[in-house]
This record gives sequence, C-alpha cells and structure tokens, in this order.
Amino acid sequence: MQYVISPIVQACDAISGARPGARREIMQQYLQRIKDLENLATSYPGVEKAYAIQAGRELRVIVESDKVTDQDSDKLSFEIAQKIQTEMTFPGQIKVTVIREKER
Repeated sequence: MQYVISPIVQACDAISGARPGARREIMQQYLQRIKDLENLATSYPGVEKAYAIQAGRELRVIVESDKVTDQDSDKLSFEIAQKIQTEMTFPGQIKVTVIREKER
C-alpha cells in the first residue's frame, strides 16, 4: 500500500461488502419482486395497469375512471399499501399513487 489512507479504504470496503445484497442483487429475484408488486395491484377490480418505478420504490396504478370514483381511489391506494406491507418483503417504503384520468 502506497498511501496512509489505503488500509482505511480497504477496511471500509470490507465492512460495506459484508452486508447481504450490498454488492449485487440477483437479477431474477429483483425482476420477480417487481412483477409481484405490479400483479398485486392489478388484482384489484377497476385497475387497468400498474407500473413499479424507481427500482420498486414507487407503484403507479392506473384505474378505469368509469369503474373507480375519486373516493374509491383513496381507499384503493390504502388497501394496496396495506397488502404490500403484509404480503411482501421490501426494504424501505413504497409510495402508491393511483391515477384516475377522466376524458371530457
């Protein structure tokens, strides 16, 4: 080692790399979690499409405006969030956004 800071950097790297999943996450597991998240949302009636974005940190749910009212969309987002919390394992929080677009 040529520099005084080299052993410190090496120790920090070893500590950081010791965490599970710190170096890499198996791609298949990641893709499966994203698909499960989207499938969970689309299982509700009135949900047209669901997209997991920002590496699964946010779920955008598009509903059919003729089947889901504004009040129902509030309830739907809460129910989806509760189901994610009870049935799935995700690090951190997931933001659930329900989009209801009405044509004029």
